[in-house]
Amino acid sequence: MPSFLERLGHLQATKRSRLCVGLDPDPLRLPPHLLQSRALPEAVLHYNCAIIDATAASACAFKLNFAFFEALGAEGWRVLKATIDHIPDDVLIIADAKRGDIGNSARFYATSVFEQLGCDAITVAPYMGRDSVLPFLQYEGTAAFVLGRTSNPGAADFQEPLCGDQPLFVRVSRQVSRWAETAPGTAGLVVGATDIHALKTIRTLCPTTPFLIPGVGAQGGDAASVLTASATDQGHIIVNSSRGIIYASSDPTFAEVAAREAESLRHTLNG
Repeated sequence: MPSFLERLGHLQATKRSRLCVGLDPDPLRLPPHLLQSRALPEAVLHYNCAIIDATAASACAFKLNFAFFEALGAEGWRVLKATIDHIPDDVLIIADAKRGDIGNSARFYATSVFEQLGCDAITVAPYMGRDSVLPFLQYEGTAAFVLGRTSNPGAADFQEPLCGDQPLFVRVSRQVSRWAETAPGTAGLVVGATDIHALKTIRTLCPTTPFLIPGVGAQGGDAASVLTASATDQGHIIVNSSRGIIYASSDPTFAEVAAREAESLRHTLNG
């Protein structure tokens, strides 16, 4: 089986895209006309499929934020699975679930994401250490993107303070690179676009580690600065935009507007 990096490299070269479109279906931000004619779970599914159809040509990946699906209750799993099934084969699927539990629990979370849902990658929290991450690295051809330096304001609470003589996010990044050396799967890092200095620092420390980079668009990250700080011949980057694309319009033409936003960002990310 090709490795995750081989698959990612092939798709990015073929589609000339580093763009990941984030699917965060917030009921309060769905186009009103969808909610007027459908129950909420069906409106979410219709919305997701329309966004996928409109933006897949511009994207190398879709990132599904599990929280928005879990909030739908029992119907959420069905909508999540149907959304995943609708994504074409030439786009990778990232489960933005931020799992991070002890080894035995992590093993079952990994089974759910990779075997039951068929995702290509997952986001993982490293706070509980090595045994909470390694179960997600046992699937050949997949990736686990470990939270390194995230894009939210509260990230500085724990990620910036020194752990010994270095910020904790630096220690995490170095450890993840070591774990990647012997695992069947690929270990990557989530590094936010809102801290360019941290992005440069981690790229210097981890020159070949793939980065999932959120925070471009609605959170204020600048695409050109991200490219300068992190894009190298050896280090693949996947740059995510969610709200800036999927909520660009709430009119009946929302999918067409999302397609234009996605294509524009894809072009920018090509440098």
